[in-house]
Amino acid sequence: MSSQPREYLIYFAQIHETFRKAELDSLSQLTGVEIQWKEYSDDVSVTLAYEKEKESPFAIVHLSNNPSAKALVERSILAKAVYELWGTGPDYDHLHATVKSQTPYLWPSCMSRSFKFEIECYNGKRKQSAQREIIESFAYLGLDGEIKMKGPEITFTVLEEFPEKLATPTRVFFGRRVGGGSRALVEKYDLKKRHYIGTTSMDAELALVTANIALVAPGKIVFDPFVGTGSFVVSCAHFGGSCLGSDIDGRQIRGKDGRSVLSNFQQYGLVGNYLDGFVSDLTNTPIRQTAFIDAIVCDPPYGVREGLKVLGSRDPEKGKEPVIRGGVLRHLQDDYVPPKRPYSFLAMLDDIMQFAADHLVPGGRLCFWMPTANEDFSQLDIPSHPHLQLVSVCVQEFNKWSRRLITYSRIQGDAQALPTRERGERNGGKKATADELNSFRKKYFEGFRSSGTQN
Repeated sequence: MSSQPREYLIYFAQIHETFRKAELDSLSQLTGVEIQWKEYSDDVSVTLAYEKEKESPFAIVHLSNNPSAKALVERSILAKAVYELWGTGPDYDHLHATVKSQTPYLWPSCMSRSFKFEIECYNGKRKQSAQREIIESFAYLGLDGEIKMKGPEITFTVLEEFPEKLATPTRVFFGRRVGGGSRALVEKYDLKKRHYIGTTSMDAELALVTANIALVAPGKIVFDPFVGTGSFVVSCAHFGGSCLGSDIDGRQIRGKDGRSVLSNFQQYGLVGNYLDGFVSDLTNTPIRQTAFIDAIVCDPPYGVREGLKVLGSRDPEKGKEPVIRGGVLRHLQDDYVPPKRPYSFLAMLDDIMQFAADHLVPGGRLCFWMPTANEDFSQLDIPSHPHLQLVSVCVQEFNKWSRRLITYSRIQGDAQALPTRERGERNGGKKATADELNSFRKKYFEGFRSSGTQN
């Protein structure tokens, strides 16, 4: 029986539901642990923005053995724990019947070993007396080891799932705890404790999840072309990535008063994983046509406050003579802010995709965030490129808009440039407004109201 895949229960944190499967599927590829999903649902097509029903935090999967289950989950941010599943049922009568009929072969391995029982109640609670009664109902296992509440060899767990406003669970699981996830990292890298952050810094939890989905691992080169204050590269460095970042605004990278992207790496003891940061954008990058990057992770600017821009003059005919101030070239001075020109949202997507196709190694991943008005959810046009295969789309919902983490994998073969959009569509010419170049920005300031919709 040990050679056949066995059932395991994964208990997720009740947050970011659509990211769960994408994260574990990515960790499956990274660790080489094959996972088969038997029972799980994260369908947001029904619930997103319209219904607030809680998705179940439980998934039943098939894995080869306990060491594989532990390896799969141990760096997961969204999984709390994984259990060797001994039984499940709508009530305790069914649960005990399943445990007695299907798991006696597992009991001998638990004898003469220290153990404890835990009760996990999702969406409900139990009094101590009720918990004691539940634990005693498993007396037929005949466990003869020492009961040890701290550091036992085996932890048996009963997990109950309660529906809203009901005192009786509708599903009960029983299993042996095999391993836990890495949710403690969310607290460790909490932005409230970080020395250098900005108004758009990605929160630690989603930055760490993004790093997992990007398959970041020791020895892999990671690049964030919109690095800002470094949320993604810090998270990727935690998992061993060698990180490189660029930004159109060098002041974001350099910081001030001793606080900078570099100081964040110093704070967490990750300086050895920070390659460098430099000023550029994807249309003016010193990175040449070489495929050497393992993962590109980024949260591109949405252009809401100021409109999207890239380096360069709005007027292509304007002279490019060097400017000197105080006998020093202006662009070499610390307070220099380079000129910028308007940039369309569609052009930015094109450039991100093409850059990834040009510079990712085969199998390398592009993970980027894209905003969308909820009213456009069903019409979402996911960007595509012939050398990038779509892996997953995860959704984080806000009030009237959402942002999606879209992940691609670089396909084997030489990249070819996509036909560029017409100049007017890419940058709108000299007189294009920020709203004309960015439909999301326009809808943001219109309150995401569809044409003819009343408040």
